[in-house]
Amino acid sequence: MTLSTDQRLVPPPKPKAHAKKRRARRQYATLAYRTLPELEILLVSSRETARWVIPKGWPMKGRKPHAAAALEAFEEAGVTGTISKSPIGAYNYDKRLSDGDVITCTVEVYPMMVEVELADWPEREQRTRQWFSLTAAAEAVEEDTLTRLIAKFKPAF
Repeated sequence: MTLSTDQRLVPPPKPKAHAKKRRARRQYATLAYRTLPELEILLVSSRETARWVIPKGWPMKGRKPHAAAALEAFEEAGVTGTISKSPIGAYNYDKRLSDGDVITCTVEVYPMMVEVELADWPEREQRTRQWFSLTAAAEAVEEDTLTRLIAKFKPAF
């Protein structure tokens, strides 16, 4: 406690919470799907919490958003295919950084029809991939706006 200028006891300021919010950032993601025998969505486990997510990552210098999303699908899920150049929508989530800070990310989602599913890929030891029905994929993810995006998805090609 300290004395104020009028001689009252003043408590010390409250410490700031460790996590502070930074400005929103953009990411690009792939909604990987296949249609045989029926429409299925590929989800991968997140590295930190093992929850089900779609492959996503930060913008990459020299790559268009859909190309960055396709590279994330290869690295995180070991799939390649035909990706749309236009997003089907976007969702937001809060990402906790290694320093404890939290940033809100807006993720643009690009659909990709999977043509090749590799047996080995860069993050194979860090993630699990699994095919889900459309309904099950929508229920498996945690972000409400991503749930809605998946639930209403209809492939264009």
